[in-house]
Amino acid sequence: MPGLADCSDFIISIPVADRPSHLRNCLESIHRQRVLYGYEGDIRVLVAEDSRDPGHIEAHRRLVTEYCAQGLACIHFDLPEQYRLLQGIPAEQRQQVARLLTDQPAERFYRKGQAANRNLSYLKMLELTRDRGRTLYYLVDSDQVFLPGLDYFHPIDQVFRTRDVLMLTGKLVGDPPVSPAVMAANFLDDVAAFLHAMAGLDPQAPCSFHRDLPPPGDVAYHDLAPLFGFDPPTQPVEYRCPLAGDHDHAACLATFAGRLRGFFFGEHLTRRTSLRPGGDALDLAQARTIYPGNYIANFAGLKYIIPFGHLRLRMSGPTAGRLIQAEIGPRFASVNLPMGHERTTEEADGFRPGVERQGDADIDISDELERQFAGDLMLFTVVEWLKDHDLTELASGYGVQEALDRVEAEILGWYRLKHQAVNRRLMELDTWVRSQQGRLAAPAIAQIAQFLGNMERNFGDEAPAWRQIESASHRQVRKGQILDALVHYPGERSAWDLLVSR
Repeated sequence: MPGLADCSDFIISIPVADRPSHLRNCLESIHRQRVLYGYEGDIRVLVAEDSRDPGHIEAHRRLVTEYCAQGLACIHFDLPEQYRLLQGIPAEQRQQVARLLTDQPAERFYRKGQAANRNLSYLKMLELTRDRGRTLYYLVDSDQVFLPGLDYFHPIDQVFRTRDVLMLTGKLVGDPPVSPAVMAANFLDDVAAFLHAMAGLDPQAPCSFHRDLPPPGDVAYHDLAPLFGFDPPTQPVEYRCPLAGDHDHAACLATFAGRLRGFFFGEHLTRRTSLRPGGDALDLAQARTIYPGNYIANFAGLKYIIPFGHLRLRMSGPTAGRLIQAEIGPRFASVNLPMGHERTTEEADGFRPGVERQGDADIDISDELERQFAGDLMLFTVVEWLKDHDLTELASGYGVQEALDRVEAEILGWYRLKHQAVNRRLMELDTWVRSQQGRLAAPAIAQIAQFLGNMERNFGDEAPAWRQIESASHRQVRKGQILDALVHYPGERSAWDLLVSR
């Protein structure tokens, strides 16, 4: 092990918006890392507030105090301090980076979005930096945890001291790091397979859904996996019951039906990503995607931000990753240190941008679904454009419109196929569930029907998001926004570089 004087210091930023339970789990996992592995350098944690609810802000503040008392150096970076820090940038320079850092007024300086809040936390981390040459900046999402079986800080320190890298990123295990907007078809396949199997079993017989099954594979949860170069499973994935102790099929069904609502908050009941044993943490691969909740930069790497926060699109990490890869190549690397990704669906602690609850039953994810489509459009436009162009050409806009038009047709075709598949499965499953009245338990049938109703509202032909996606005029507006953002990216990056190097 290196001596204390040789170890890098870490500053960990955790942007958080209205998620006390998530934040507790995340802070606890960092505390366990210190206890289990005794990293010799400084580890400081910056909780970057972005909540709207004053009660949640206070809960976050209490958690910071609690973990400080346990010896974890924590700072609560609250909204007034963020606003003061932003206003402390000279006006002309502040205007140049407004789309990176937000221009929201003081009276509603909350829920600025993950990219803007993350970028603001960069500036605070720089204020806290004692030695730029030996400090590493770790960006973590509040719904993620450091896994207790992995030592993160020693290997990462070693990578930055021995390899020519500016930025590392790592994958996630557990709940899929994607929107339910791109998991609906395969989720319905798995739901239907489970319900058909359950219907043929004795409700009072011991539960038989406890087989140890091999993991379904990378990106198995993604309906559009081929777009990313992956082959999805060709068969439904079996549900594994989480109940312990003696229980019957009726209890298993009741638990399954009660968990269906979690899908709209990002929980997939059958296609989680498992931690694969083995592998050297120091084995690096060239990266092409930033996982926003699991990446690390040295001081020189802080200029490679996640841009386009003003658009609030999904897929910001993959889009930024392609641009960074094009600029620094192998100095942007993926490290074999995945983090755990866990969803909670508690009503008071499950904020997700673009997901709205309407009463006790209805859930609306139309905003998230539309932002997913536009995010895919932006990502694959960047991928397409970079095939024939160099980043130095981006500011001119040369070829970007043509790439947008080509990708729009392709992505729209994929979404139409997915839309048809989802609605075909919905119709089949709804018909079948109605036929099971009196055969399956009434409470479970009611919860399943509620789930199918929410699926229809969000993915059916009359769903608001689908009407927007099919609207040529709406897509034209989005394409204009994307073109403008890409053309202005080099200038905004230059302004950001000056800001962080001052």
